[in-house]
This record gives sequence, C-alpha cells and structure tokens, in this order.
Amino acid sequence: MPGAGATLEAEWSFLQAACAEIPRPEKMDRIRLLSRQSIRWNLLLDLADRHGTQPLLYQALVGIEDADAVPPVEMSALKQRYQINLHKALFVARELIHIVEHLSALGIEVMPYKGVALAEMAYGDIALRHAGDIDLLIRSHDFPSVRDAVRELGYTPHLSLSPAEERAYLKSGYECAFDGVAGPNLLELQWAIQPSFYAVDFDMHALFQRAVTVTVAGHPMKTPSSEDLLLVLSAHAAKHVWGRLVWLCDVARIMSLPTLDWTWIASQAKSLGIVRILRVTMFLANRLLSATIPPAAQASLPEDPGAPALADEIQTHIASEAGFNVESLAYFRLMMRLRERPLDRLRFLQRLALTPGPSEWQAVCLPAPLFPLYRLVRLSRLAARFVRS
Repeated sequence: MPGAGATLEAEWSFLQAACAEIPRPEKMDRIRLLSRQSIRWNLLLDLADRHGTQPLLYQALVGIEDADAVPPVEMSALKQRYQINLHKALFVARELIHIVEHLSALGIEVMPYKGVALAEMAYGDIALRHAGDIDLLIRSHDFPSVRDAVRELGYTPHLSLSPAEERAYLKSGYECAFDGVAGPNLLELQWAIQPSFYAVDFDMHALFQRAVTVTVAGHPMKTPSSEDLLLVLSAHAAKHVWGRLVWLCDVARIMSLPTLDWTWIASQAKSLGIVRILRVTMFLANRLLSATIPPAAQASLPEDPGAPALADEIQTHIASEAGFNVESLAYFRLMMRLRERPLDRLRFLQRLALTPGPSEWQAVCLPAPLFPLYRLVRLSRLAARFVRS
C-alpha cells in the first residue's frame, strides 16, 4: 500500500479488506489470504479504533469458519470492544431521543446527522458505526433557544462567549460544543456545515426542507436526505483530509444507494464549487474500499483532470501513520487546491485572513467598541503562524 508505514502495512491491508464494499464471500477470501501474513492483532485493533472502523472489523470476522484465521484471544478482545461501542451507541441514542423530544415539545426543529442517525440510515444498525458525540443541525436563529433548552437537560456550553462574540460566531463559525454529565463535548449544535472561511456555503434552510425521516431506536426523527448527506460528508471528510477510514465507509454506503439522484447531486456540487472534493472522495472510496462509482455519477459529474492526482496524494496520507497539521501552510494550500473555481480560492483566502474567532477573542481582550479590530488581530496572528511554519 503506497505510503503505509512498513510497520503497519499488513494490518492496514487487513483493515481495508474487512471494510471493503464487496460481497461477503469475496471479503472472506481476502481476509483468509491476508491472515496468513504475520498480523499483529493488537496493532490491528488499535488501528481500527483510530479509524473508527472497529465495529466493521468485528462484523467481518464474526462467524468466520477458519479457526486459525483469527486467534481466539484477539477475537475475544475485538468482541469486547464491539460490545463497549454498542453500549455507548445505546446511551447516545437514548440521549439523542431525549434531546430531540424535549426540543420538539418546545416547537424547535433540529436534525441529527452523523452518529447514530447516520448509522441507522447508511448501515441499518447503530452498532455498526463508531459511537461518538451527538451532532445536531439547527437554524442559527434558534441557537439561543436551543442553548437554553439543552441547559435544562444538564448540558453546558464548552465555550463562554460574550453577546458580541456569540453574534459574530453565529456568522463566522459553525458549531458550539456542550459538556454533559457523561463527559465533555458530548453534544454539538451546528448551524452550518463548516466554518465560513472554507467558503462552502450550504443552504441550511434548504437542508431542512429536503430532510427525510430516519428511525433511531424506534423513534422517528429528521435527518438530511441521502443526496445532501453525500455532499455534506464529502465536505466534512475533506476538511479533515479524509484522515479516518470510517468517513469513506459512510460515503461508500451512501454511494451504493440505488435511488440517489446523481443529476441533482452534480448540480448541487457545481453550485457549491465542490465537484473536485466530491470526485476525490469517490476516488478514495473506490481505491481504498472497492466501492463502485455508479455510471450515473460518472455521467453527471464534470470531468476534473486534477482529481485523480489529488486522490493519489491523499491516499498516501491516509495510509501513513503521520497526522496532518490542520493549522499549517501546507494544509491551507491543500484546501485551495481542492477547489476547482478560482473565485472560491479567493473567497477562502479572504475569509481565512479576515475572520476572527474564539482563539482571537481569547488571545486579546478588546472593549466592545473596538470589536471590529479583531480582524487585525486575526491577520497578525495568521501571519505570525505562517512565518513560524
């Protein structure tokens, strides 16, 4: 595997085979062949945890007939990790249901996405996706009401913002994390898909209008449509340089849905300026997980000669053990290269340079009348960071 550290090449190939979007008999053949190598199971299990694919690894290996393919001790450890994740998924589902029902009673519409809602929609089972936090899409004007409502349920904002900072953050930011009794950052309220400086401006009102119903632990709730999810998850994965295999597993599952309207998806991707991001995401899902790119997708999306080379570069990064510094000059250059339209690159640079956020507000304390000067603080801090890098 290009870019895979020699220390993890066998384990990485095994994990890919376990997560591949291929028929089970073919998957079992791959796994049996790879199991003849010297697999270090403790490293494989840690790798699966790091990539959020431990439930899929367990699903692939459970019930395997070859007794020698997976040592019993390691299979027992994998089963234990699977059960721990299942218990957390059930806890998160219970909390999600409690929050959504509480907000619904107050007449506030929200949409869970990712997490257990995505697990139900894409996998049909909340146990098959890594259980993390609760992500709720909200409308920006509802934020004060939602914030106060979840406080009643024991959730407190992780950040403390002044009224001026909160107003600015609702325009430039995209989420606010809340701590719960079960731990920090358990709930995230998101009024946008990404911070505004990425210059991918999803229409949140339209996302709510196109919402579909998904059932989580027997409770119906709204979530973005499959077409919207494909675009949203691709943009989210790109923001994190596709650093976890689970994000490509999610996309691969959605790509396989036969009802997807690829003409609409292509139109939206072009409107948002993320055709290249979508193509790179699909290439990666195909190369790493054997996910089929539907002919309708190939026919609908514009050709992009730059996408395959970018996918090669990012594939090497995903398979390596090195992280990507998301505050480095190299990261921002990559984000620009991922945009196919020069205007979007310019918007990205402009917003990146002139959009202050919590780090600027915490670094320098300015009186309220001088709040607009935080743009200069942002510009100077960004310049200093780039000089150091």
